[in-house]
Amino acid sequence: MAIHAVFGTDEGRVVEEAHALFEQLKPEGGEEFANDIIEGVADDAQHAFDLCSQTIEAVQTVGFFGGAKVVWLKGATFLGDDRTGGAERAKTGVENLLDCLKAGVPPEVEVLISAPAIDKRRAFFKWLKKEGEVRVFDKIDISKEGWEDEVAALVARRAKEMKLTFEDEALDLFVQLAGEDTRQIGSELTKLSLYLGEGSPVGVEAVRTMVPPTRKGVIWEISRAIERGEAARAVALIDAQLSKGESAIGLMRAAVIPTARNLFYARLALDAGVPLGGGFKRGLENLPPEKRSVFPKKKDGAVNSWGLSQAAGKVGKRSLARLRKALESCLKADKALVTTGLDHRLVLHRLVVELSQK
Repeated sequence: MAIHAVFGTDEGRVVEEAHALFEQLKPEGGEEFANDIIEGVADDAQHAFDLCSQTIEAVQTVGFFGGAKVVWLKGATFLGDDRTGGAERAKTGVENLLDCLKAGVPPEVEVLISAPAIDKRRAFFKWLKKEGEVRVFDKIDISKEGWEDEVAALVARRAKEMKLTFEDEALDLFVQLAGEDTRQIGSELTKLSLYLGEGSPVGVEAVRTMVPPTRKGVIWEISRAIERGEAARAVALIDAQLSKGESAIGLMRAAVIPTARNLFYARLALDAGVPLGGGFKRGLENLPPEKRSVFPKKKDGAVNSWGLSQAAGKVGKRSLARLRKALESCLKADKALVTTGLDHRLVLHRLVVELSQK
């Protein structure tokens, strides 16, 4: 197949896969400069048009020595639905490139196109998908329930390649701090490898030392502190976020309420006989339908066990009645933040202290 495309919002993965494909497609024993690489970062619509014209010219031009070659439009930034990509001049350039490809690629030429985004509604993508080899690497959607399992599997796989072994809690913390971007994940794993040495176990302290916390990571740390009963740490983290301009309501709904809810459902699961540890997920799935139906679900209908398994190990002696009361306290505190003039910091402090009692 003469036409290859690598797209996706996971820019790090797209760069890696496109480069690997280029190395695979390059003529064996051919001259390096015989291949044509067109850097696809466009300054504006006219520049995008010019880059398409350069690609067309490269496809239609015989190789330097008359042999096989690869034409790579690399990292094109004008194929998506944005200001540059939506401009008429850029769209005309892309249409011209499409006409060139439709007319046929010389047998000695392999065409490779990579881009961080592409408008899948347009004829260019639809034709590539039908006539070429298209690989799409999008970021894991962290707005969906259960995204942590997908990222954890990705991290564990890449860590194994680097001969790193994560402790369970350290892996959970890494997932929350590094996020879903494979480039960021790769960078942080490299830092850990250099810090600890190849083949070393990765613990929580190493992750906290080497991986900078994102907002999501801090939210996760607040939740874990509440679950562990570390009220002082949770309060300190909350105060640090408030001092940076984070809203109290945002912290309440992103960190505090989900933690109280997870603790409640974790206790409900344990009281129903679901075992702690590695069998927690399976135990939830094996509950009778009438009991399983009350637990929070992912979009595919399966129980979202990841957050509950985290809470189950920390729920301690908290009873179901007490955790139900904690949820009521969350409701009252949330209402107070929205409808009263009470000091937001004090409202959060009181609630966190209550929830942290084990």
